[in-house]
Amino acid sequence: MEAVAEYGPRWAPPPFERGTDGPRVILVGVDGSDTSMRAAAYACGLARRQHCRLVVAYAAPVLTWAWAVPGAVPMMLAAHQEVEAELRAEIRQVAEEMRIPVCFVSRRGDAYGCLREVAREVKADIVVVGASTQPHRVFGGSVATRLVRLGRWPITVVP
Repeated sequence: MEAVAEYGPRWAPPPFERGTDGPRVILVGVDGSDTSMRAAAYACGLARRQHCRLVVAYAAPVLTWAWAVPGAVPMMLAAHQEVEAELRAEIRQVAEEMRIPVCFVSRRGDAYGCLREVAREVKADIVVVGASTQPHRVFGGSVATRLVRLGRWPITVVP
């Protein structure tokens, strides 16, 4: 399931110009945590200064164990919808205040897979993520570490 919403001024890709620098599309991953919201604030400022488009991606995790617990699925879906609505409202407000073109993308799945696919689809020039708040990750490392290992885009990790 995917939801996309556009906020702020209309964005059109600028014409090709030789010798320009800086990103044209910035992707930031958000999940409602403090570090992801700091990453979003950093990405908003960067998009404003660089006069480029900001794509905000929210990946609602799919918990397979929830299907085994009676009544857990509706509660889980309601919680994800509530977080998504709050994030949309915050992003919309910032886009209008800062006058930057923002695209909000919401998907179901793991954060790494979502960010990887959205970055490829929007042709992101840079990916901004918040630092992991967990002491260590047993399987595969943090989202930021996995994106860095992939090596397709410059990654900025905001503490």
